[in-house]
Amino acid sequence: MKIVVLGGGISTERDVSLSSSRMIYEALKKKGHQVVLLDVYLGYEGSSGDVENIFEKDCNWAENIGGIRESNPDLSAIKAMRKDGGRSYFGPNVLNICSRADVVFLGLHGEDGENGKVQAAFDLLGIRYTGTDYVSSALSMDKSLSKELFAYHHIPTPAGVHIRKKDAGQQKSPVALPCVVKACRGGSSVGVSIAHSEEEYRKALEEAFLYDDEAVVEQYIEGREFSCAVIDGKALPVIEIAPLHGFYDYKNKYQAGSTVETCPADLPEEKAKEIQEISEKVFEVLRLKNYARMDFMMGKDGSVYCLEANTLPGMTPTSLIPQEAQAIGVGFEDLCEWILKLAFRG
Repeated sequence: MKIVVLGGGISTERDVSLSSSRMIYEALKKKGHQVVLLDVYLGYEGSSGDVENIFEKDCNWAENIGGIRESNPDLSAIKAMRKDGGRSYFGPNVLNICSRADVVFLGLHGEDGENGKVQAAFDLLGIRYTGTDYVSSALSMDKSLSKELFAYHHIPTPAGVHIRKKDAGQQKSPVALPCVVKACRGGSSVGVSIAHSEEEYRKALEEAFLYDDEAVVEQYIEGREFSCAVIDGKALPVIEIAPLHGFYDYKNKYQAGSTVETCPADLPEEKAKEIQEISEKVFEVLRLKNYARMDFMMGKDGSVYCLEANTLPGMTPTSLIPQEAQAIGVGFEDLCEWILKLAFRG
């Protein structure tokens, strides 16, 4: 099968996306597919003849992809690499090459990769892709919209308030301290802070507004953190995430050894089942398709709260969904093949 693995881009999760894409690329190559790995923003600077025969090209498309750094990538430096000035999100030859593939495996994370724009463009161009569609991507990416849907459908979630940058001013926290402040459409915990005082709240709001003009301020839940993936409507085993220091931020997510992850999670059977059932309900409520991963907090009293849904979960060496799949005997290569096959179900 001819497959494009599409990663990179210009979101704050660029490094994570490239790491996921490299893992997916290598797994699908081992499965015997003809695979090309492309950076969606930088594209491929080749001749027309190269593009026509690109799936027959004998090269390692992942050889120049490094690991994930502790800090966010320098996006201005990435944008400066585009010879055409970068007016289009799609780099040179990206759409042409994707249209020649049997399917595009989306390794994108954050911003345009997960907010539905890429999916909508592919739908219009008749390009088949992995993951969910543009509507469910947009609903899930916007934390304010997803929380409204959670509340309407009685899915437990921390109480929260939506704030626009233009309305923020010097107001006090609308939620009792400590509180969590999040960029409304961020990912990988970029633009997320825990505020214990009004001064910290104002600083957290400023941080969130660096990444988005809208933010969500929500109740802080002290307790244990869990995640649960759903593939084809069925929940996988629950995984517990326990950072050695602080909370599950960008560094703790992607730097090996920063977090202890246990799968299946050490939970009573009924509590694990509760998280799985909520995950499946979230999957339905947000109109998700094929696969996604839901994040949770459990308070000290045992109450469970769903934080959000991730429509293109990480597939890096430290990512959660591969660990959940492994818990049911599905290795990484087979997981990629599983996700691939779901894309052909329509």
